[in-house]
Amino acid sequence: MKKIAIQGIAGSFHEDAAYRYFGESVEILECGSFKKVCDKVDIDEADYAVMAIENSIAGSLLNNYALVRDYHLKIIGEVYVHIQMNLMVVPGVKKEDIREIHSHPIALKQCAEYIEECFSEARLKEKSDTAAAAKILMRDQIKNAAAIGNQRSAELYGLEILEKGIETNKKNYTRFMVLAKHGNPAGVGDKASICFEVGHFYGALARVLNIFAENKINLTSIQSIPIIGKPQEYSFYADVEWDSYENYERAIHLVLKNVSSLSILGEYLRGELAIHNQ
Repeated sequence: MKKIAIQGIAGSFHEDAAYRYFGESVEILECGSFKKVCDKVDIDEADYAVMAIENSIAGSLLNNYALVRDYHLKIIGEVYVHIQMNLMVVPGVKKEDIREIHSHPIALKQCAEYIEECFSEARLKEKSDTAAAAKILMRDQIKNAAAIGNQRSAELYGLEILEKGIETNKKNYTRFMVLAKHGNPAGVGDKASICFEVGHFYGALARVLNIFAENKINLTSIQSIPIIGKPQEYSFYADVEWDSYENYERAIHLVLKNVSSLSILGEYLRGELAIHNQ
């Protein structure tokens, strides 16, 4: 049975993503941090890892890009999960009883408008993940608080859902990377995640971007992270897609001549983005 490392516990969106990609005939290894997730794969305690990389509201988790590179892991796939948030309480608790809102900081951000409108005076309590917030609420029978999370965590831990779909953007999704120690064979896939650095001079980045455009490679995202110890220098993390693998190979060959370093974090099949109601 495959062992899949995730950040969070049963009922979390990470668990949902793992089941969507691998099916439910897997063993889930719960980890308290994204670094621990990478450790599990690195020391062969897990076969794969599933790790969030971006959310359509909260943006990219830039530190996770760096973890993939630092641990020399490979992205072998991706999965998108539609994020529907719910207001959950210990059975019997009413909206007027709520003085605290417990959830993961990104989930709180995703529901900021609802919280401001309905619970502007409530204290926000950040937890390690949405499922942990639900579990703690029920375990400790906290009756002046609500948790924000998915329907599965409410069902798993016995909470009552007071309101569904409280996220600001109803087309809210999170993209998860599927990680392994070894990448897919060359030529498998139509998407890649790469990391590169360029010289600190006029037009250096533009030159790289033009190479992709000229070879019909679609640049779907690009993020910059400062390089520690090198002021005004950055690592660029980018996702690219193609219809022709030959075009991609040619583009990468040309990019190599115009960067100071290049790492291919993984080549894989692009995931399907399907927004639906839970």
